[in-house]
Formats: sequence, C-alpha cells, structure tokens
Amino acid sequence: MSVLLQVSDPHFGTEQPPVVEALAALSSEQKPDVLVMSGDITQRARPWQFSAAQRFVARLGLPRTLVIPGNHDIPLVDVFTRIFRPYARHRRVFGDELEPLLDLPNLLAIGVRTTRRYRHIDGEVSRAQVQRVAERLRAAAPDQLRVVITHQPVDVPHASDEHDLLHGHTRAARAWTQAGADVFMGGHIHLPYVRPLRLRFPDLTRRSWCVQAGTATSWRVRPDAPNSVNLMRYGLPGRANHCTVERWDFTMARSRFECVETWELALERN
Repeated sequence: MSVLLQVSDPHFGTEQPPVVEALAALSSEQKPDVLVMSGDITQRARPWQFSAAQRFVARLGLPRTLVIPGNHDIPLVDVFTRIFRPYARHRRVFGDELEPLLDLPNLLAIGVRTTRRYRHIDGEVSRAQVQRVAERLRAAAPDQLRVVITHQPVDVPHASDEHDLLHGHTRAARAWTQAGADVFMGGHIHLPYVRPLRLRFPDLTRRSWCVQAGTATSWRVRPDAPNSVNLMRYGLPGRANHCTVERWDFTMARSRFECVETWELALERN
C-alpha cells in the first residue's frame, strides 16, 4: 500500500507555527510516499515565503513531491515580475516544470497549471492542456491510480462557490474522465470535500471523484472548515480498484491533526 499526502493552500506568510508543527508530526507518523501540494503555497509570492515553504518541504523529506502554483504564487503588487516573470520565484524553489508529473508503478499524477498572469483569482485550462492531459491518461498502465491536480476546483458542493470553478472545467472533466482519470485533486476555496463527479455530470460514462483539501496551515480558514489535509491510501493488496481518502483536521485542543472522515472510492478500469 502507498500513501499520498495532499497539502493545499498553506499560504506561507500566514502560517500558524503550531499547525505547521502538527503537520510535520502527522507526516512523520503516517510516512507518506508522495507529497502533492495543490497550489497557493505562499500568501503573496514573496521570496521569504517561498523560502519558508522550501524549508518545510525539505523538513518532511518525502520520497516524491509534486507541487503546482496557485494564484497567490504569482506576485500581485510587483507588476513587472507578474507580467514578465510570473513564476520566477516558484521555479527557483520547486524547479522549472510548472506542470510536473509523477509516473510510478501504482500512481500517475499529472499537475496542470491553471493560473494565469492576466487573471487575479480565477483559473483556466486551455484546449491544448485538455488534449495533452487526456493523451497522457490514455497511456497509463492498468494498475496506476490516475490523479489530475489543478488548483481551482472542477466541482463545488455549494452554489455560493460556483464562481470559483475552474474556467473550462466542464470540457476538462469530461475529457479527462473519459481518458481514464480516477481523481481530480484541488484546493483554492479552503473547503475539504469528496464528491463523485457524476453529481455534476450525470452522463459521465466512467466513475471519477473530486477530492478537495482545505487550507493546510494558514489562519485564513473558513468558519465551517478548520485547517485540514488529505491522506490517500492506494494500491491495496487485492483491491487495485479501490483507494481511500482520509480527511485530517487540526484540533486546537490537542494541537494535532486527527482523522475526522474517510471515503472509500471505487475505481473503474476499462
């Protein structure tokens, strides 16, 4: 069995030290094989905030890491950098590849850059990106869990969050599900949930799931959602068509992350 830790929206620069320590302790206890960071790594894309994020990732020391930028990881007030070098600081810390990929025996994880320098908050996915990701999904091995990571969500549970949906989400979700995607991971709205995509797209011919994480370490939490991360367990012996997602919330009274909900995801193989 393998374990993936999803950390989203830590917003370094607004992180809470006790929560950071608790997350490091959780990682040490659970020993995940893969770290996925689904955007908004920093609060304002400042160099010292990226440095703090870099130290945190190094401290976890996990074997595999996939990091994509969020809208907060592009400078806001530094207009020159935003226009001409929007990802320079992200690249300095996490490498030149803004759409990283992990191709492991039991996992295919595909990062998609959904941020745009001309958009303030919203994200979008282009037709070329949809086609490229679909082609890679179709080439996946039968035993691989197929995960696509975007910052903005492809599905939301509440009408009040509809405005935060990824531009192009309908085209992308349909094409990627048809091509074999099992899970769509994201963040952005600081609200954790797991939903079958057929709730939004009833005519999908395959089963796929939207797995969203809350804000991992920032004080910028929603009233109905504390700091949280997800742990995904997959490659279970004799259960290749299943994986589980656990939501772990930070509990202030105990100053630790605790598992508060578990979903078992049934997967489909062509």
